[in-house]
Amino acid sequence: MHKHDLVYLTEDASHDAVIEHINEEAFGPGRHVRAAARIREQGPHDRSLSFVCADDGETIASVRMTPVMAGGVRGHLLGPLAVRPSHKNQGIGRELVRIAVEAARRKGSEAVILIGDPPYYGPLGFEKVAYNALAFPGPVDPGRVLVVPIGENVHPRLKGTIGWCA
Repeated sequence: MHKHDLVYLTEDASHDAVIEHINEEAFGPGRHVRAAARIREQGPHDRSLSFVCADDGETIASVRMTPVMAGGVRGHLLGPLAVRPSHKNQGIGRELVRIAVEAARRKGSEAVILIGDPPYYGPLGFEKVAYNALAFPGPVDPGRVLVVPIGENVHPRLKGTIGWCA
């Protein structure tokens, strides 16, 4: 059995091409039309809160965090989160999420928001956002909008539009 030498690193510009390849592999060409992608097009992600996982020097997974204003909450949009097929089901995605949420907490983010699968993200601390509370720049299944509330009184303030903010 191959022993993996996994290392988690803060993303830098040298990772851009491989991250694009991993995301293409995971989500296909339709990934650019999703509502979360529309938010990410509005401005750059925060590299200081975005991470990669490398196995023996090869980047095999990544997670990005984009600064957003979600109603009255200044937070971060988590995603995309992607792991190469060869490394799925080893806990790498969960560890990247844990690292990113903790980094956002240390940086003073009020919340980490994502569009994702509640059974996967629920055990990682994510809760459902009130149905249709946030207006995204494109169609979203309201039952998949999730948040880790970090600041005070987050849920009542998650009402309105969500978009990139500096």
